[in-house]
Amino acid sequence: MQNIPLLFAKAGMILARDVFREESQAGMPICGKGTELTDSLIVRFGHMDVQNVYVEGHPVREEGERSIADLQRDLDGRFSKTLLEPLNMMLHGVYRAYLTKSMGDDCDRQSE
Repeated sequence: MQNIPLLFAKAGMILARDVFREESQAGMPICGKGTELTDSLIVRFGHMDVQNVYVEGHPVREEGERSIADLQRDLDGRFSKTLLEPLNMMLHGVYRAYLTKSMGDDCDRQSE
């Protein structure tokens, strides 16, 4: 999941959280989690002064952001001395799966 400015939202992205009229999550959402963004929906959000939206995956790369391959290499280095222990092997798998999920579906192509 990634919080992106509405300016970077594109048709086809999927909302990862409900969208509310203002930053406050009080009240009724104007659009629900799981909704696929369309050009007209993005324009409508702009008219309602929505500044940011949470989308699934990690579709927007920011300047200076580390790649999934770099993050996985760092993780492997942190666990390199203790991977023979079953609990640490399990924790390594959990963290690696979290990195993969949080960076989106396209991360496997970037790590090659």
